[in-house]
Amino acid sequence: TFKFEDQIKSESKEIIKKLKSLDFELHIFTGDKKNAVQKVIQNLGENVFIKAECTPEDKQIGIQELKKQGKITAMVGDGINDAPALALADVGMVFSNEEQTAASEAADIVFLGGNFSLVIDSLNIAKKTIRIAKQSIFIGIGASILGMGFASVGLIPPVGGAFIQEAIDVAVIINALRASR
Repeated sequence: TFKFEDQIKSESKEIIKKLKSLDFELHIFTGDKKNAVQKVIQNLGENVFIKAECTPEDKQIGIQELKKQGKITAMVGDGINDAPALALADVGMVFSNEEQTAASEAADIVFLGGNFSLVIDSLNIAKKTIRIAKQSIFIGIGASILGMGFASVGLIPPVGGAFIQEAIDVAVIINALRASR
């Protein structure tokens, strides 16, 4: 959910366009009045579903309905009224100026400050992490199977196989550490 005032920041418009170009389905559940939301709809264009005058329970119900449809949900919020929906979403992201709030406790990711572009940054980090994890899994399993094959026909002695397996494990761990950069 986003809290919109009279004008949408051009940065926010660009980020929403970017999310739409990445094939994200965007639903905005806001407590703002319907007439203010109509302006937002005109500025954002189509393919953004906006529901106005939402209570915290309405936001939670909105997330529940999306999950019932089999959709993976990410909730972006900015206050205590978003906490129930943040906790229910597959990934909850909150903007906070404080470290300990109900919303930050309910969220998986806490952005200190209000820089909306951090949502895109977190998506990029998640994609990179998943790519590195898959790479580590496939390389580790592949090398282990290859080593077991050589060991099963007697080309590698048992002690040598143990050392090779340890080397494979260390290589996989070192590769996985790249995700922290």
